[in-house]
Formats: sequence, structure tokens, C-alpha cells
Amino acid sequence: MNVMLGSKTQSAVEIDDYDLKEALQQVSKFGTDRFGYVVTPNVDHIIRHHYDQSFRDLYAQASYVFLDSRFLAHIIVWVKQRTLRVCRGSDLTAAVLSSVIQPLDTVVLVGSTAAQAQLLREKYGLEALHHINPPMNFIHDPVAVETCLQQIEAVGKFRFCFLAIGSPQQEILAQLLKSRGKARGLALCVGASIDFVTGIERRAPGWMQEAGFEWLYRLTRNPRRLWRRYLVRGPRIFLLLWQIELRIRRAATLPETIPGHPLPSNPAASGALPVVATPTS
Repeated sequence: MNVMLGSKTQSAVEIDDYDLKEALQQVSKFGTDRFGYVVTPNVDHIIRHHYDQSFRDLYAQASYVFLDSRFLAHIIVWVKQRTLRVCRGSDLTAAVLSSVIQPLDTVVLVGSTAAQAQLLREKYGLEALHHINPPMNFIHDPVAVETCLQQIEAVGKFRFCFLAIGSPQQEILAQLLKSRGKARGLALCVGASIDFVTGIERRAPGWMQEAGFEWLYRLTRNPRRLWRRYLVRGPRIFLLLWQIELRIRRAATLPETIPGHPLPSNPAASGALPVVATPTS
């Protein structure tokens, strides 16, 4: 994942250049015969990826890497003179819940509250939703981590596992599930997406999302929690992006349809022609 340039090491990020429609087609066909996980890089993730080798390793093992940030996409145009598709994790989560998952599909939710889990069951008709709620900061407790992993693995094959425990906890858990080799299905590292789809937290108006200012909306609603992330750490991206190489993973065709799970018709996406990446196993 690193490229040597003279005496300097340049951080490289591999991204699957998909919009929402293309990403939804991919994840809907993943199946339950193997395990994989989805990560969705935003500005904070790219900064962490640059500085933290362990985080780069987590990203390197992901099956799909979808660009989460319209703001970051705008900066990439300016710095790299490249246009990348955006598939925000919150949009993907909502689309999977509303147009992909069938009532009897096995689904796991890690994080969020029992009330949110019940709301998902009622709102989307999820009859086989399993909720696992590890304690706060559990990732630093090996016993709690092992308990959480065993609870997920005990479910057996799941179609989707939503890891809603924040970054990098969710990516760490996803990689551990992969390395243990017991889980089957696709895990999505979704951050605050469940808060959005259950109405606990409001998203920015559509025009702010498209303009790349969703971060500003979130900052104004929760400045005490987010000011350091957006006003101190975040601006580093303007300097770091010059040093970061972006690699695009692509392939020619979509996977075949899984019987009983047809492709969703149109998840309110851009409708661009598919440019599809080959997932890593």
C-alpha cells in the first residue's frame, strides 16, 4: 500500500470508483459463502490512513472501498485533477435496508441501541435482525472484543452485518472477523448511518450534501463533540493530499444475480454507466 518516491514514502489509497447505484449492485450480490467488509473513506479516514500503518492494513483487507465524502471528492478534483464517484456510507446503508434486504434475510447490527434495533425491525420488516451492543470502549478490552466476535459468529451466515461502532473500532472488528475465518456474509462499517436512518440524528439538507458541506451542518449541530475533528484535524487534508496517491480498482462486469435476490431497480442514484472493481477476498 506504500509507494517509494526517492527517499520518501508516499501513502497510497485504493478506492473503488463507484456511485451509489454501482455499489448497491455489488453489495447486493456478495452472498453468504464468504466474508468481506466495506469501508467508506472520508477526510478523517484519509488522514488516519496516512499516519497509521495499522489503519492502512485494515483498509488493505477490505473487500470494497467506497468514497464517502463529497467534500473530499471536490478537493481531489482541485489537487489531483481527478473526478471520483461518491457513495456515501449513510446513503448505502439506507438503500440496502430499503431496497436489498428481504424480511427473512439474516442481519446483524453491532452497536446502536435496543430501541434503534427494534425501530429497524418495524420500519424495514426485518424478521431476522440480531442486535449486539458491546460496552463503550470495548475495543480496548480483549475479553469484550472476544465476546463480541463470538456473538457475531454465533449467528452463522448473515447477509449483512452493520458495524455501527465508529472508526477505527468497526474496521478493527471487521478485520478480526475476516482473520478468524468463521463469519460469512458482508459487513459494512457504517459509523453514524444507523442514527440517520432511525432519525436519532438529522442529515444536512440535500443541497449541502451535494455541495460538500455536510460536515459544516454536523459541526453546527454538535460543536462540542466535532470541533476538533473538523477544525483542527480535518484541515490537514489540504497539505496531505498532495502526498497521497489514489489508486482506482476496476473490473469489467457485475457478478451474477443470486437466486431469490434480484438486483434493486433504482436506489435514487446518478445512473452513470457501471465502473466496477474486483473485490478482494
